[in-house]
Amino acid sequence: MLSSKPLVIVLIGPTASGKTSLAIEIAKYFNINIHNVDSRQLYRFMDVGTAKPTKDQQKTIRHFLIDIEEPSIRVNARQFQTIATKSINQELNQKKIPFLVGGSGLYMNSIIKGFFAPDVPPQKSLRLQFEKLGQEKCWELLKICDPVLTKTINYADQVRTIRGLEVFYVTGKRMSSQKFQNPPPWKILELGIDREDLKERIFQRTKNMYKLGIIEETKNIINQFGSNLPLLETIGYKEAKDVIKDNLKIEKAIELTTTKTIQFAKRQKTWFRNKNNPIWLNNKNLLKDAIIKIESALS
Repeated sequence: MLSSKPLVIVLIGPTASGKTSLAIEIAKYFNINIHNVDSRQLYRFMDVGTAKPTKDQQKTIRHFLIDIEEPSIRVNARQFQTIATKSINQELNQKKIPFLVGGSGLYMNSIIKGFFAPDVPPQKSLRLQFEKLGQEKCWELLKICDPVLTKTINYADQVRTIRGLEVFYVTGKRMSSQKFQNPPPWKILELGIDREDLKERIFQRTKNMYKLGIIEETKNIINQFGSNLPLLETIGYKEAKDVIKDNLKIEKAIELTTTKTIQFAKRQKTWFRNKNNPIWLNNKNLLKDAIIKIESALS
């Protein structure tokens, strides 16, 4: 019996695996739009450092959930879930097939699995205290407060580290113990990319980021929002900021960014295999394999 649930297509994979280019080819073939599920691409002015689809790519295929907020305004998984679900339902109401693309496992699962996190509003004074402590001390503190949560986020992710501490200090309970699921009424086709040459791809992309102007982009963000912006502590931007401060040479910044990105990609791959279990696409012909699997789901 055919499912009466509307189809939602999902493409996941670690950073630098080629999701953007493949997604655009898939979207062209099926004449569908793309919904971004990347926790940093949703911010304006953060283009080069997040490998955001270029303006030309966005003209080719319409992208939703990109450039929806200022870098100074934090959007957590719960808030993103609300925004994204509304965007997806609008497409479904128009009889279109939503296509979700991204590498942020937490944000993706908040949408497709109906994951809910504690609805704790931002605590400005508490966050300032954590920011003054620094990421290293906050991470060690989170390992004590919520060791389970530290296994699901990157140790350099200041935003999620502080959020985990914030929830614990406000509610007295671990954030990891306050999650539950309410799956949406959709049929999910989840496709995944797992490149064998991922390390080399990461190295090449990192070099391209510096060629394309991540340092200039970081300078512009600092000029607009200040150097203490938490998003500037994330991979790529932190190293670029250190170059600006003359704390790092560009060659060392590229090396550090590459190493951190490889470590992050490893965490992403572990997450996708343990929490998502997608249909992995054949690397010999990703587009052809994706088309076959999508057409099968549509038939």
